[in-house]
Amino acid sequence: MSGNSSEYILEVNNLHTSFFTDSGEVKAVNGVSFNLKPGEIMGIVGESGSGKSVTAYSIMQILAEAGRIIEGEVLYKGQDITKFSKKQMAGFRGKCCSIIFQDPMTSLNPVYTIGNQIMEAILLHTNKTKQEARARAIEMLELVGVNEPARRIRQYPYELSGGMRQRVMIAMALACEPDILIADEPTTALDVTIQAQILELMQELQKSLGMAIIMVTHDLGVIADMCDKIIVMYGGSICERGTADDIFYSPSHEYTKGLLRSIPNVNNSKERLIPISGTPINLLNMPKGCAFCSRCDNAMKICLDHKPEELAISETHRASCWMNVKRLMMEKEAGGVKA
Repeated sequence: MSGNSSEYILEVNNLHTSFFTDSGEVKAVNGVSFNLKPGEIMGIVGESGSGKSVTAYSIMQILAEAGRIIEGEVLYKGQDITKFSKKQMAGFRGKCCSIIFQDPMTSLNPVYTIGNQIMEAILLHTNKTKQEARARAIEMLELVGVNEPARRIRQYPYELSGGMRQRVMIAMALACEPDILIADEPTTALDVTIQAQILELMQELQKSLGMAIIMVTHDLGVIADMCDKIIVMYGGSICERGTADDIFYSPSHEYTKGLLRSIPNVNNSKERLIPISGTPINLLNMPKGCAFCSRCDNAMKICLDHKPEELAISETHRASCWMNVKRLMMEKEAGGVKA
């Protein structure tokens, strides 16, 4: 899915990332491709083990020691960053692309003050003096809605609430004004009220700063009103992609449909949620056919032996599911082929 480099700020083409363990090769990401335009908000959705976080870490090249990109390219403004040196990657992280991790308490260093940690990023990536960096840290804390920022920069992470720590993480990530912000489950450890505040804050910052955002989450409900486009991942591959309307109102993969059935309906609180049956796929032993077929209620014989190709449902909507091929064949037989 390579495109015009001037149009896209980030292009991921046929990305394969594996972890080499004593038990064997864990194929965490299998041929993922997508594009991101400047200022665009994209959601990557999937359950634990789907490969969404590893895709994000592959872009940032912060994989565990056993992890390695074995194929594909990641283009930032046309440059393949998988071929960057350690020094080039150090310059890329923070300045060009920043990441917010899932748990702010484990992401922040407990022995340094909030101010020291934000200032470190600013001093590393800019030519600002220590005094200028301190002023910038206070400015960033104010920007993300932290009250009394001049006092907060002297505090340690344990002195702040979960929501406040997450705001500090956002301030740190945005301190050098990156073009791309990756948010890896940024609201998972927070209560519902604080979740809404953090998501609203990220949308406001995106509008004011014009950065592109990649939201990584297991919860479709979190990104319903936020993303320009959504990618659904399962078993290390993209099973469906489209606009929010495509995914929520015309889901075309059985896994996406299962995710939607597990979201509570505010209009009908008595409606029973239907969980996805079975257990997540074993990435050490990938099936020959569709990764989801062992958990799919509509699985066919072809699903066991043949991996489905990505099929265009519309101009903005694509899915990899044999059910779509079956539907098209039935429409053709009925004489109602759609354009």
